[in-house]
Amino acid sequence: MSSKKSGADLKISGLLNINKPQNITSRQVVDQVQKLIKPARVGHAGTLDPLATGVLVLCTGSNTRLIRFVQQQPKEYIGEFLLGKRSDTDDITGEISETADCRQVTLQELETCLPAFEGRIQQIPPQYSAVHINGRRAYDLARRGKSFEIQPREVDVYEIELLDFSFPRFQLRIVCGSGTYIRSIGRDLGEQLGVGATMSALTRTRIGPFTLDSAMELDEELSLGTIAENLQPAILAVEQLPHYHCNERELLSLSQGQKLKCKPEYFPATHEIIEVAVISPQTELVAIANWEPEAHQLSPRQVFHPAPNN
Repeated sequence: MSSKKSGADLKISGLLNINKPQNITSRQVVDQVQKLIKPARVGHAGTLDPLATGVLVLCTGSNTRLIRFVQQQPKEYIGEFLLGKRSDTDDITGEISETADCRQVTLQELETCLPAFEGRIQQIPPQYSAVHINGRRAYDLARRGKSFEIQPREVDVYEIELLDFSFPRFQLRIVCGSGTYIRSIGRDLGEQLGVGATMSALTRTRIGPFTLDSAMELDEELSLGTIAENLQPAILAVEQLPHYHCNERELLSLSQGQKLKCKPEYFPATHEIIEVAVISPQTELVAIANWEPEAHQLSPRQVFHPAPNN
């Protein structure tokens, strides 16, 4: 009988912060981990293009249900761009065209443009992106040479900072919300300066509490054991949600799918139903529940914690 352990044997369920190398897809990272921990499930929370490196959060086991919460957390990037170049992909992996008689942009000009890209802004995603156009991915249509238009959409850029500039190269630190395309920021900045720009490198340095400094390297040392050792708790996926700390009796009720009557002072003042992370006395994520302010109750939507033993 084989003694080889599986993901089920080690109860692989948690969050994995991986430093994605360049020139592989996010899907390939998922496949490498999936091969080791099957039959446990794996999904990633936020695609990085093959050009990009850095923080890629994988959700494993039952925690694949938390992917959307990780995606909602603020992200930090370091992007490098080249002025005087344009690309059909908005980065150097595409077909590059040089700006004729490109003038030399000054540091002051570049810094003057940056405030327009901070806050809630309108942004047009790249033609080569995963945006849906009439049920098809934009990159599929672009690769087929189809003509189409992507409508602008609102995205949140919380911080934008110029880290380095030596014409034609510049480097930005950007903290933003979900759905923001860093390539588009570089492209639009170049157009505002009148010379064009394309992204030459990108590193995601943070998603919420998951930082590049604490990311696991994807190398030959990757194994079922190292994955198990590097799993992070599910509670990190829901830092942005209001937290309700339950007692053992409430834990039992929630684990059985029952609603909880609660005092409203534990929750933000609102007339709207909001999502709440319910935390056990052992500081583990118990459930995602809806706080129903009119009824003064928590209604469990997703339960993660097993019922305690009687």
